[in-house]
Amino acid sequence: MSFLFSPPAGDPAAHRPALRFGDRALTYAQLAAAAGALVPRIGGAGRVAVWATPSLETAVGVVAALLAGLPAVPLNPKSGAGELGHILADSAPSLVLAAPGDVLPAAVRELERVDVLTDATGGAAPAPGSAAGTGTPSAAGPDADPDPSAPALVVYTSGTTGPPKGAVVPRRAVAATLDALADAWQWTGDDVLVHGLPLFHVHGLVLGVLGPLRRGGSVRHLGRFTVEGVARELNDGATMLFGVPTMYHRIAEALPGDPELAKALGRARLLVSGSAALPVHDHERITEATGRRVLERYGMTETLMNTAMRVDGPSRAGTVGVPLPGVGLRLVEEDGTVIGGYDAAGAPTGTCDGETVAEIQVHGPNLFTEYLNRPDATAAAFTADGWFRTGDMAVRDADGAVRIVGRRATDLIKSGGFKIGAGEIENALLEHPAVREAAVTGEPDPDLGERIVAWVVTDAEGDFALGVELAEHVARRLAPHKRPRDVRFRPSLPRNDMGKLMKRALKDG
Repeated sequence: MSFLFSPPAGDPAAHRPALRFGDRALTYAQLAAAAGALVPRIGGAGRVAVWATPSLETAVGVVAALLAGLPAVPLNPKSGAGELGHILADSAPSLVLAAPGDVLPAAVRELERVDVLTDATGGAAPAPGSAAGTGTPSAAGPDADPDPSAPALVVYTSGTTGPPKGAVVPRRAVAATLDALADAWQWTGDDVLVHGLPLFHVHGLVLGVLGPLRRGGSVRHLGRFTVEGVARELNDGATMLFGVPTMYHRIAEALPGDPELAKALGRARLLVSGSAALPVHDHERITEATGRRVLERYGMTETLMNTAMRVDGPSRAGTVGVPLPGVGLRLVEEDGTVIGGYDAAGAPTGTCDGETVAEIQVHGPNLFTEYLNRPDATAAAFTADGWFRTGDMAVRDADGAVRIVGRRATDLIKSGGFKIGAGEIENALLEHPAVREAAVTGEPDPDLGERIVAWVVTDAEGDFALGVELAEHVARRLAPHKRPRDVRFRPSLPRNDMGKLMKRALKDG
């Protein structure tokens, strides 16, 4: 299959729906015409910035850049001036693609602007397998094979430990991830995906837009996530839902009073959550109400997707499945000892006890090439034998599933001689009926080294007695040494656009 699914004009599939955002839609033929007409306007431009609003124009702009063989740099419209300035200076795009009505901030207005016209005619994307259909620059010749190592995207990380870094994502990584997910999820051209994720990140853009196009299916973007929108689209023939835990939490909260929502979700072939761990309590509530399990997958900007629950295999709430085809994964302790994992063929290696917390390292065709202009950061991110250090801490359970317990920088707590993952304590807290949201951090302690601190949002008024009850709940559910020593009640927890907890902001606040 070609890098992008673009049926030629005479193919009946050309008139199938490809993209729908709200009440605006494009068939494959219309997408081919709009993107094809844009290619000569941006050819030879180098890197291309895309003002990544949740719109048809963003999708068409990214497709056109890929057809032209140019790396696209998605820009978050909510980024502040400082962050935008850094990204533009670092990536040095030649121009910016935007919808005609978009008002761009000053930093972006300095670039040459090319408006994306979704009703363009006369452009024609090539038939599958041709050079432009795979994104190979036209200079390579019409019959040239694509260069799988050529950059497809430059996606900037969240910048939690400094200025955002531009991860250069090659074409092979996009293709490998999407094809591996097609295998794991039995994803075909008959699937209709609904999501409301932002398009400046790999979850919403690569999985949510390029994924359906590669399969020859279609995507319906809600523009803005609502429970009502999800129900409407699933009732109208959509087969798949991609979301983040915040979205599924809202769905779980709405289900008891909305039997029609439960029926709509029950019609879905596939429910997928990612970008952060979905609490076990929300898994259970959704499955109980709908009869459907939510599959989790694990990935990041630098690696795209590493693991996933398979649609045809066992799944267990709180785990992220097994590595995708072609992805090697190993768990490595702080002293460099490899305690186990999987080889690229999916065979288990070493032994894992389901308790030892170690860092996930991965290797495979899904990896990024480099951090743009940061050879120091690139070198530090890889081991001497070429494995990427994810910074995520996990255990491998007895049934082989990978269970992530948090980030090394923020979620690994060393208390009383134990290595403790914040994620399992958060899940335990969320199983208490009074808890709506929970975050766990470690703070310096003269006796324990670090003490466990729980930050909790509750339905009831938080007080000392409830704090004691929650600490004892965790001790009974997990182990006494994992109980929070300090429980702090908050009206809400800080989260980014993908629904991930911003723990540094929580501590600073």
